[in-house]
Amino acid sequence: MTNEQYKYSELTSRIIISNLTKIYREGVEEIKALDSVNLTIQRGEFTAVVGPSGSGKTTLLNLIGGLDTPTSGTIVVDDMEITKLSSNNLINFRRDHVGFVFQAYNLIPVLTAKENVMFVMDLQGVPTRKSSERAIELLKHVGLGDRINTRPNKLSGGQQQRVAVARALASKPKFILADEPTANLDGISAETLLEIMEKLNREENTTFIFSTHDPRVMQKARRIITLEDGKILMRLP
Repeated sequence: MTNEQYKYSELTSRIIISNLTKIYREGVEEIKALDSVNLTIQRGEFTAVVGPSGSGKTTLLNLIGGLDTPTSGTIVVDDMEITKLSSNNLINFRRDHVGFVFQAYNLIPVLTAKENVMFVMDLQGVPTRKSSERAIELLKHVGLGDRINTRPNKLSGGQQQRVAVARALASKPKFILADEPTANLDGISAETLLEIMEKLNREENTTFIFSTHDPRVMQKARRIITLEDGKILMRLP
């Protein structure tokens, strides 16, 4: 498989990170956000990346998702080195294979819940009838079957985040990157969201990688990776 081919192998899905380094420059100062990180994530993991603020958690997720480029090192997804993809193929890779769930829900305010979930499928060229059916199915799956035609400003924070999860699943991604997804949620909403994610992970074998400070996420995670000063300190189990 060449680097310009961004389609996944159907045999396995794993992420191999080798000597990954990211340096940001502010004037003459260099900030090393990640420092020679080596990590393998297998398909179906439910993994939390933890550590203090500034430890490199969000940077790591952004690099895995192709939202940023490393200073050095490689990220290989299956047989494809995404760090060598062209800009266009990197866009296609993100669109077709990665689901993003952010702390700030990032829903489009003028669209209904269903339309927000359909948005990625529209970009993929999925026929409207098919994308509408899948959006409704996903919203029911996350407990929002009665909020299909509701706009974000009429939804609670927990409900908006569940729409974001449904949207992340719309493209049938191989993995979902969740950056502090429970940070703005109350305890009940956070617990509900995590239970939904656990169920999706268990039933659909979708890989979830969290960046988090939340003990509730850490408790649910089956693997914990601790970052500090851009280095991996611990991997459990």
